[in-house]
Amino acid sequence: MFSTYEEALEWIHSRLRLGMKPGLQRMEWMMEKLGHPERRIKSVHIGGTNGKGSTVTFLRSILQVAGYSVGTFTSPYFEKFNERISLNGIPIKDEDLVRVANDIYPLAIELEQTELGGPTEFEIITAMAFQYFGHVQPVDLVLFEVGLGGRYDSTNIIYPVLSIITSIGLDHTAILGNTYEEIAFEKAGIIKPGISVITGVKQEEALAVIQDKASSLKAPVYHLENEFKISDHKPLAQGESFSLETVFQSFPGLETGMSGKHQAENASLAVMAAELLNRYYSFLIEENHIRAGLKMAFWPGRFEILSENPLVVIDGAHNEEGIAALTAELNSRFGDKSKNIVFAALADKKLDKMISKLDSAADRITFTEFEFPRAASAEELYELSTNSRKHLHKDWKVLMETVLFDSGKDSVLIITGSLYFLSEVKPFLVKLLEERK
Repeated sequence: MFSTYEEALEWIHSRLRLGMKPGLQRMEWMMEKLGHPERRIKSVHIGGTNGKGSTVTFLRSILQVAGYSVGTFTSPYFEKFNERISLNGIPIKDEDLVRVANDIYPLAIELEQTELGGPTEFEIITAMAFQYFGHVQPVDLVLFEVGLGGRYDSTNIIYPVLSIITSIGLDHTAILGNTYEEIAFEKAGIIKPGISVITGVKQEEALAVIQDKASSLKAPVYHLENEFKISDHKPLAQGESFSLETVFQSFPGLETGMSGKHQAENASLAVMAAELLNRYYSFLIEENHIRAGLKMAFWPGRFEILSENPLVVIDGAHNEEGIAALTAELNSRFGDKSKNIVFAALADKKLDKMISKLDSAADRITFTEFEFPRAASAEELYELSTNSRKHLHKDWKVLMETVLFDSGKDSVLIITGSLYFLSEVKPFLVKLLEERK
């Protein structure tokens, strides 16, 4: 058992050695032992390739403005591990994390002696979240973000009031499949009988899979472009403006505090969810709550402007679709500026296609690396680039000190790639910028 936060965290991270073990049996076994805390929780389940975290943030913000207490379970964390289990946007306290880790620890030891085998790191964290919101800190609603896929994800033992599938992209193909249909099948695994599903999926073949699964389970589908539509989209200096027409009502001139056309789409999913919660689940959410919630929502590392002078943007574009959204936004917002891109990524991504897109957008691109078990080396990334002004720098801290102060008024510095990389870079950059003032 653990007496300190550091001991608990060390044990949780030690479970990484078990890798990923798809399946729900270990989760069901632990929940039975804990008295099924997951059944005490009213929840919304959010899956998809990109946009999960932002959609969670928009919906949480709307609900908070409406006066509700909201739990969130998200991954990965950005600055501190505790962010993964949060209450009203505030990470779980160290002492509460130790408490729920101590609840799970003896179960993990016992489970290791069974034919099911020991739980993985993600299963343990998920179980901790269920225990926290089910027994320690009850809330009005918990937003559970899927870790990977959906069908066999550890979170998929819940029976939510709503399901959201944000998007489908060719990510984690070694696990989820190589086609949009195969990946959609895994994501559609979170759809439950009779429970409405909201989706922003664009590919016809992927949408067909989701609609077929929903139809078989008599689950109503609310699809962006059909049951709700965006119009009058305009980028703002910080954020987006758009109008939204749902099957229930119109919302002219909505504004978000997060930038990118994709964020308008993520926000629309959250608005549709708020509408359904209001109409069918007795959540008193009014239009003013929606408007204020969207404007207040903030999710770090998503086209986040760290500084105006020098102009610095960080964006966790960690797959092909994310890179496409980033480059489109760069061309839209900073078409007249020289683009200096710094990139680091995990080795299990489709790096050739990601780098090809970055090459076409960058006036200068530098590849670097960071310490993480699955991180790609700077050399690997560099070799995949065809940009005539490509560079390699293995020490990202020295690189940041160089590129940050080389940025001129007609250029923008973009640091992108793995969210694990950005979580290390952001505090370092913030400190450098403070020291420069």
